[in-house]
Amino acid sequence: MLKIYNTLTRQKEKFKPLQPGKVGMYVCGVTVYDYCHIGHARTYVSADVVLRYLRFRGYEVNYVRNITDIDDKIIKRANETKEDVNTVTKRFIQAMHEDFAALGLAQPDHEPRATKYIPQMITLIEKIIANGHAYVGANGDVYFDVRSFADYGCLSHHNIEQLESGARVEVTEVKRDPLDFVLWKLAKPNEPFWDSPWGPGRPGWHIECSAMSMELLGEHFDIHGGGRDLIFPHHENEIAQSQAATHKKFANVWIHGGFLQIEKEKMSKSLGNFVTIREVLREHEPEVLRYLLMASHYRSPLVYTPDTLNQSRQALARFYTALRFLPNAARAANTSFEAAFIEAMDDDFNTPVALSVLFELAHEIQRLREKDKDSAAAHGALLRYLGNVLGVLTSDPEVFFKSGATVDSTKIEALIAARNQARHEKNWAEADRIRKELAAMSIVIEDSASGTTWKYVK
Repeated sequence: MLKIYNTLTRQKEKFKPLQPGKVGMYVCGVTVYDYCHIGHARTYVSADVVLRYLRFRGYEVNYVRNITDIDDKIIKRANETKEDVNTVTKRFIQAMHEDFAALGLAQPDHEPRATKYIPQMITLIEKIIANGHAYVGANGDVYFDVRSFADYGCLSHHNIEQLESGARVEVTEVKRDPLDFVLWKLAKPNEPFWDSPWGPGRPGWHIECSAMSMELLGEHFDIHGGGRDLIFPHHENEIAQSQAATHKKFANVWIHGGFLQIEKEKMSKSLGNFVTIREVLREHEPEVLRYLLMASHYRSPLVYTPDTLNQSRQALARFYTALRFLPNAARAANTSFEAAFIEAMDDDFNTPVALSVLFELAHEIQRLREKDKDSAAAHGALLRYLGNVLGVLTSDPEVFFKSGATVDSTKIEALIAARNQARHEKNWAEADRIRKELAAMSIVIEDSASGTTWKYVK
């Protein structure tokens, strides 16, 4: 039985979807004003693992991941670059798609953009006002009345008196309470705007996700996810405004990933200490970054250093070494390895334990290789199958071992051919010289009965 840690209840719970066999899952997406950093990568790789595992376990998942394409930061970037907002968002949406594809993220079933759901947001705000939970401030903006919602603080587990205004919560005299948050902003000069009952303007950040998730998944759905930094105020506000409008529970299970840290400080654009996904992928294979992001439990903090990426590549190399030179085969069935893998993942998607099971399986493949090649091949197929559930081991081993080489493969192959010729002529000194020349390029050669192969070792 799959158990998931629910931020709402602060405990692991047996997962029971609203509809048997079907799951509605919403994950807050990117605000597209810059390139995605590896903190984003951690959030969305974690969500991808959840998605893949749910589907592996037989669920039909309707996965929604939105795009925030109207926001103060986007407008600021457009002003800085002297572009219109659509040009800015188009560029960074394309970059996001490129980065996410490189990381092997499955495409969401729906990828709603905030600007396409303005009518739904306006309708939702009207319901909130009609139910007595929102008001028009002195400046013409529409605000949610936090103290009118008795359960405010249920997700962050704070008493309302203890809460402080957080990110994107403006504290001004036009609001009844500093915690009240904006649902609709009247347009300022030279800003994008949409017509509304309260005048031309644009939606607040929080209302976007409520409107899009309820439109695509219904007013009550199974799983809502995102980074830990979204618990308050964003997700807290989503619950308040959604339930104030519908008088129904919003999402059953709330999943939040831990921070990715650099030098023990949270990585974020606002702190200016971020590393973009594409910067990392210039020097490392996408699978290496993906492995690093799964090596710690999704709820735990993860410290990023260049050395941790090298360690991740070494870990993947152990898997690919086990898979190397194995023939195609049907995967081994009903093994203790698959049962242990499922047990680990059923325990709140425990990828570190699941990966440890895969290491045991890789060791078993190496043990079987010399005495039972057919069994080794079957277990190799199982290793690749279970790795694919996590989105790794998708490459050919030879491609993996040759990736990252700074020397053209044609030159490497020519040097290997020259070395083989020297060995044939029993010119051992020349053969040894060429091996050392290759080693200086971080190229390790391996001789076997079937020929000479090489791999790049950082």
